[in-house]
Amino acid sequence: MTEATRAPASGLRSVTRASAREHVAEQALRLFDERGFDQTTIEDIASAVGMSTRSFFRYFPVKEDVVIGDPAPFGLLVRDAAQTRPTDEPVWQVLRNAFAPVEESTAAGTATGLRTMRVMMSTASLRARNLEKHIAWAALLEPVIIDRLDGPEDSRAFRAQTLIHTALACLDVALAEWTRRDGATPVGELLDRAFATARA
Repeated sequence: MTEATRAPASGLRSVTRASAREHVAEQALRLFDERGFDQTTIEDIASAVGMSTRSFFRYFPVKEDVVIGDPAPFGLLVRDAAQTRPTDEPVWQVLRNAFAPVEESTAAGTATGLRTMRVMMSTASLRARNLEKHIAWAALLEPVIIDRLDGPEDSRAFRAQTLIHTALACLDVALAEWTRRDGATPVGELLDRAFATARA
């Protein structure tokens, strides 16, 4: 078999794996939402999708990853959104606009997003993982924001961290309110209100 014939098969396996992972995640979130995260076992999820528990761990190393996942890819989207903002845009507005990928994600998958938020908000271990995600995103955003601030470097780092973590808190509040309203108000509108309130 040549490289040319092997490549499509490899690509197909990647697509199939991604589709299977998405299917497992959808069924797991449904069970978490219906029964509770802590009350749902790996065995329950595996049974619902017709696979062994060993197969489940091929897609998700731990149960929490179904809900939170790897924070890096989405964090990179947020960082890139901040990097592409105009150089003369105020830093607080840069941070607000950096969350455009979150807005797009919630608009494209409202039902899944709401289910994910409900599960996360009701589970202590997931809220802790969400904090870890914030720390990872803050680390990605910090050099971008520091470059946009004036003054000594140590002062800029402190101010950047303060602004970034305040912005992430605004994101949490907006997403929680979006969930409480069952998606009736767009995340972008709630983000605007949260950022305006924090700045007041």
